[in-house]
Order: sequence, then C-alpha cells, then structure tokens
Amino acid sequence: MSLTRSCSGLQRRALPGRAGLRPLVVRAAACKDKPAAEPVTGPSELAKRVIGAALGTTTALSLILSPAIAASELVRLPASTDPAVFAAQRTLVEAWTIVGHSFVDPGFNGHDWEGELREHMMKAYNSGDGTAAMGEITAMLEALGDPYTRRIPPEEYAAFRVSSDGELQGVGMLIANEPVNGHLLVLAPIKGGPADRAGILPGDEVTSINGVSTEGWNGEKAARLLRGKGGTEVHVRLARRSAGIPGVPARPDPPAPEAGPVEYRDVSLRRERVQLSPLFFTTLPGPALPPGTGGLMPISTDGRVRSSAGPVGYIRLTSFSSNAAAEMRDAIQELEAAGASAYILDLRNNPGGLVRSSIDIARLWLDGSPVVFNVSGREGDELQQQYVDTPGAALTHRPLAVLVNSASASASEILSGALHDNARAVVLGDEHTYGKGRIQSVFELQDGSALFVTVARYQTPAGTEIDRIGIQPDRACSLGGGTTSTFVAGLPMVPGSSELLVESLMEDSCVRAARDVLQQQVTVVANAATFASEMPARQQSRLGAAARAQAAAAAGGMLPAPPVLAGL
Repeated sequence: MSLTRSCSGLQRRALPGRAGLRPLVVRAAACKDKPAAEPVTGPSELAKRVIGAALGTTTALSLILSPAIAASELVRLPASTDPAVFAAQRTLVEAWTIVGHSFVDPGFNGHDWEGELREHMMKAYNSGDGTAAMGEITAMLEALGDPYTRRIPPEEYAAFRVSSDGELQGVGMLIANEPVNGHLLVLAPIKGGPADRAGILPGDEVTSINGVSTEGWNGEKAARLLRGKGGTEVHVRLARRSAGIPGVPARPDPPAPEAGPVEYRDVSLRRERVQLSPLFFTTLPGPALPPGTGGLMPISTDGRVRSSAGPVGYIRLTSFSSNAAAEMRDAIQELEAAGASAYILDLRNNPGGLVRSSIDIARLWLDGSPVVFNVSGREGDELQQQYVDTPGAALTHRPLAVLVNSASASASEILSGALHDNARAVVLGDEHTYGKGRIQSVFELQDGSALFVTVARYQTPAGTEIDRIGIQPDRACSLGGGTTSTFVAGLPMVPGSSELLVESLMEDSCVRAARDVLQQQVTVVANAATFASEMPARQQSRLGAAARAQAAAAAGGMLPAPPVLAGL
C-alpha cells in the first residue's frame, strides 16, 4: 500500500497502473531456474518485484523497460552486495517508477528517463557508500528542473504527517529552547490534551524526561521522546518559578534574589491522539461607521438580524490540514453568533497544505458550486475547472477581506484566488504571494521516506497564472507604516493574553487596512439593508394614498386612477 496526498486529499490505496502505459516487467537474469515475474502495474508492486529479483540473484537487476525501449530489449543493472547501497538502489528504482507514471511533464524536461535510471543506478552501485548512493535519488530528481519533486527522509516525512493530518500521538505539549540560557520550556499545552489536563503551563521548564536530564537538548530531541504509541506513559519532571510569568517563556531568568522559589513537579502523562488546531479566531472592535449609516445588516443564515456596528471576526489559518475546514466552520458559526458584521481571513505566512482542504474551506464562504481553480495535468494542456463539489449556501455573506504576503503559498493562493475571482473578498497585502502554481502528490516509499511529485499545474478561476508570479493584492496595507503581528496561532490563551493579542492586532498595519476596507463595505451593505427593511412601510404609504385617490375619484364621477404596482 502507498499513501498519497493530492487534489483529492489524504487517501491510502494501492497505486494502479495508468491507462496507455505498458507495465514494467522484472526478471532475474542470473537465476535461470526461476520463471520470469508476471507483469506489474503499480509502482509499489513494481518496486517489490525489483527487490525480489535482486535479492534472488544479488548480482544483477534485469528490467524490460517501457514504453521508450522496445519490449524485447533487456537492460542489466548491477545490484550491490552492500546492504546500505542496495537499499538505496531499491528506493531509487521505486522513485524512478513513480515519477515515470505521474510527473506532470511526460517529456521529463527533455531527459531520457530510461537513461536516467541506468546512469544513477550505476553511480549508486559504484559509490560503495549508502549515503552517497542515496544521494543519487536526489540527483536524479533534480534533473527534472522542478524544485517541488523531491524525496524527504523518514524523520521529515513524520513531521509533515503531523502537520497535514492535524494530529499526533503524544502528550500535547509544544516546547522550545529559551534563547538566553537554552532551557527547554513549554510554549503551550494543547487545549484538552494530556499536558493541559495535568496542569502544565506555558513557561514551565522541562528538566528531565523518563529520568534523563534534558540539559543541552533541543526541542526536537525532546519531542521524539514525548511522542509515542497511544496508551503508553512518559514521565516528565518540571520546574516552575512562582514569580515567573506564564505565557512568556522566552523571558530570561531573573537574578537569583528576584527569582523566587522553584516548584518541582513529577508528572506521568499517558500518550494519546492529540488534535492540533491550525486556526485561531477572535473578535475585533467594529469599524467606526460614518454618521447616518443604517443600523441593520441582512439577516444571517441562523435567522438573526444584527447591528452594523457589530465586531469584526478575525480568523488566522496557519496551514491547510485535514481538520482545517471543520475548524473554520466552527469559527465562522461562533463569530456569526457573536454578531460579526464583517470578517478578516489572515493567510499570511501560510505555506499551504492539502488541496482538498482549500476546496472545502472555499465552500464555507461561497454559494452554489463555483470554480475554485483551473488545473492541467500530464494528459495535455487543456484546462479543467475544479468546482466546489458539494454545493450549498455560504455560512455567511458578510463583507470579507483576505490578508496575504510573500509567504502565502500553494493552497493559500488557491483559496485567496477563488475568493477574489468569485467576487467574494478583497485581497490585501504589501507584496504578491509566493507563486506556487503546482500541485504535488505524496507517495510513501518502502523505506519510510516520501516522494513529492508534481502532478498538475493550476490557475485561478479567472485564468490568472500563479506559478512563479503569485497573486497581486488589490490593495497594499503598510502605506501608513505600522507593525505586523507575529503571534502563533492555535495556542491556548492564558489570563490576560487575549486582551494583549487584540491590542497587537489593532496595531497591525494590514489589519488596520482591512478594517478600513470593511468599513466602506459594511456602510454600503447596512444602508441597503435599512432601505430594504423600510420597503413594506413605503409600500403601505403609497398604497394608502392610492386608495384615497380612488375614493375621491369615485365620489366626483371620475374614472379610478391606474392601480399602483406593488414593489415600487
């Protein structure tokens, strides 16, 4: 089985062969008493057959390569007897096969893809070193000229899984090194997780894990010990300075006389599946509306009428993980219930994530089944439109501003482009977005590493090219100077921090610019809503006048006046 992540999200499936591609066939050349292997159609199965053939002979891999090479041509590729080198060769063949079946450019950037296998397999064989042999995979992929098609090692892939799945098996505690003295401190316990339930607070120092001192450790080393199979336990020793300030872990220790007593705690934490939130939301004060602005906003989807002076709903999304759409839905519903009159969606520094997540989030803001992006793949240059595939009504129709910067990439560009081109939002930022208009599928390899392969290119619904260009915002947001908030989303708020956060956001130049834009839009919407609410009274007034005129005409022997059209 192979794990793939692509336009359709996360799925675990066997990789079938593609129509029109002849299968690769593996045979053991030096072992004549064994029959040739049956044709295989999936990259993972192919790799297993290659491995099996090589292990059977330990001297050569013999492949009938297709489709570029005639089916009768036999190519012999030597397999190393060094286990580390052979493992690299095995992974190289697996990666070569997957790229051959799925890379967006069927011409492989002008390279002879069959020849690439020969060249790099020979170099790996002659390297005599497992690390150098594994480097031939990188060299082979770099030849494609696509920076997004690459292999990542198992440790990095595990971190990617945590980010994109939005969950991990552990104790729910974010940790980092304090920059002055290097102590390992708790940034925040994840709300509802084991650490949070145990009363661990931001600023607590982790002094030992399972009885081993953490002196000199970095956060990643500690995280590896804290993570583990659900249901197992880990023992943590913590130090808390009573005079310390929870939530400010980067502050250096005060001098000894001011430090106060240190409280040590030993805690046993049972690991479990912990949900990571990619989203933070809050309410900001509503924009100051001009005198005479209507007092009402349109009725919301929950049937409530709210004041035009209602707060601005602020939502920051840090990644497009598998749980991002569900969390976005909950945030919008809570902010609607709080009477939000407008929204700011902050996608700054969001590197992207699952394409499926961007489609599901677009669905929350858009009515019907609009186009989210245009995509072209390996089969040709013809663009195909990707629609919202579960049409329905948006959760809110309040004015919306989207914030982006040069680090807003991939799925962030898909979502901001979709909201802009469907006339749902205005995009603000001081520079264009990153410019990553390519979609990757992620294949889990046999050695636990992963292969990212570019399988498609995309444009915005209006046909705007994104790759290496990015999305140009409608308006800049730092013309008047000011700062930019850099808080970390998704962390639980400690006492007093919510107020400080709102103060920080109100000083953020892009948030201020968004509130100015929303002020104009809310004014227009509120005036229109107020006018619409007064229509029945105006109709009754005009109808009453018409009835009186008809009565007077009848009394004087005159013909009745023409009927008044309802709706004027």
